[in-house]
Amino acid sequence: MKKGRLIAVVGPSGVGKDTLMRAMVAERPGLRRVRRVITRPADDSGEGHEPVTEAEFEARRKEGGFALDWRAHGLRYGVPVGICMDLGAGRDLLVNLSRGVLAQAQARYPRLIVLRLTATPEVLAARLAARGREAASDIAERLEGADMALPDGDWPVVTLDTDAPVGRLAKRAIKLAYGVKT
Repeated sequence: MKKGRLIAVVGPSGVGKDTLMRAMVAERPGLRRVRRVITRPADDSGEGHEPVTEAEFEARRKEGGFALDWRAHGLRYGVPVGICMDLGAGRDLLVNLSRGVLAQAQARYPRLIVLRLTATPEVLAARLAARGREAASDIAERLEGADMALPDGDWPVVTLDTDAPVGRLAKRAIKLAYGVKT
């Protein structure tokens, strides 16, 4: 059986990663979304992550509970190790990843595809303000890193601007991601 594809969705805060991922899963039967573990309280309008305390996160990390983990914006993020079983069973997975862990992800999961999302600074600022989760200083910090380049790597990259309607964007993202040979 062919192993599944890990489709890493990357881009700056506010670019629409979670919205696009939900639309892609609805559009393509069998495509699954990875639920991340984050040291942030639950947010009904957010991605539906598993909220944990810093101590809980660290205990799970030490026990090998994460396939990938990183720090960003004062929080810790983890991808549960269970993705290995899903990928091994041939399931394709979407995961919201930090650009900083792409090399580690590619080393562990050779069928990695990177779906890089972009939007103008004005669109990002408006989306970040609308979600009401960050203070103005946090929004400014997130916008400063918005145009950060992807690290060098040997993974295929599909770039999409998220200013299009999400339904059309999801169809295009799936077409492009599945058109990549891994």
